[in-house]
Amino acid sequence: MTDIHQAHTALGDVAARTLSNATKTVPMMGTITPRWLVHLLQWVPVEAGIYRVNKVKDPSAIEVDCSGKDEREIPQTFVDYEGWGREYVLNAVNTAVDVHTRVSDLYSSPHNQIKEQLRLTIETVKERQESELINNAEYGLLNNIVDSQKVKSRTGAPTPDDFDELLTKVWKEPAFFLAHPQAIAAFGRECTRRGVPPPTVALFGSQFITWRGVPIIPCDKLRVTKGKTNILLLRTGESRQGVVGLYQPNLPGQQSMGLSVRFMGINHKAIASYLVSLYCSLAVLTDDAIAVLENVDVGNYYDYK
Repeated sequence: MTDIHQAHTALGDVAARTLSNATKTVPMMGTITPRWLVHLLQWVPVEAGIYRVNKVKDPSAIEVDCSGKDEREIPQTFVDYEGWGREYVLNAVNTAVDVHTRVSDLYSSPHNQIKEQLRLTIETVKERQESELINNAEYGLLNNIVDSQKVKSRTGAPTPDDFDELLTKVWKEPAFFLAHPQAIAAFGRECTRRGVPPPTVALFGSQFITWRGVPIIPCDKLRVTKGKTNILLLRTGESRQGVVGLYQPNLPGQQSMGLSVRFMGINHKAIASYLVSLYCSLAVLTDDAIAVLENVDVGNYYDYK
């Protein structure tokens, strides 16, 4: 007994914690990203789920004249349209979240179980949305670039010269470059090697490096495969004939732009189900609204002395 009292002269940590309440965070998920592309796009509401891009058939056939002081005839002209423009149909990203009512009833303090289940699911749906905007086989950015807007890297690594070449392709009010963080780091190394460190700019409270005043936005949805990736340059907005995002407004149970959560009922096993739906698409209004630097090597390093 004497040894026991000598070993424990005060209440220990383990025993004390039985009377304490730990401060608990909400569930964290490492796959959540800032999703800058979604923030930087102009989003257009599509009332009937279809967005048609109309174009002019032959711009060179439109005749105008800068008249002198003579009495020459003013040219007569008209603007002809293509017969039927390309139509974009909204794409759905769906999932159903199941929560046992016993769990939500008993274990929702301090954090509501249904709310957290839906929050993390919505974050995952939005991450998939950004991936589809880039990689979707039908409307994704990478699959809607004409051959004349594709640039090959001269050395394999993303150099300032390559970025300048992209700017010659999207020179009408370019909005931003889009690149994987590893590609941005590779570009930074090339700039450092040449002694032209790119300046930074603050957007949304974060710092981004720039080239020729155009911000370079990181996005991990531009995949790196065997050390290779692509870098995009975009012009955005309808008024600039750029790239626009499309979404469905006024959805039942709408939580945010194009996203809704609807209660689907409780089954005989006391499991409540919630339908999470996000409707979106993307349109490139003119060919020169986007360009790509292809097969960029992100593994080139230098020894500085």
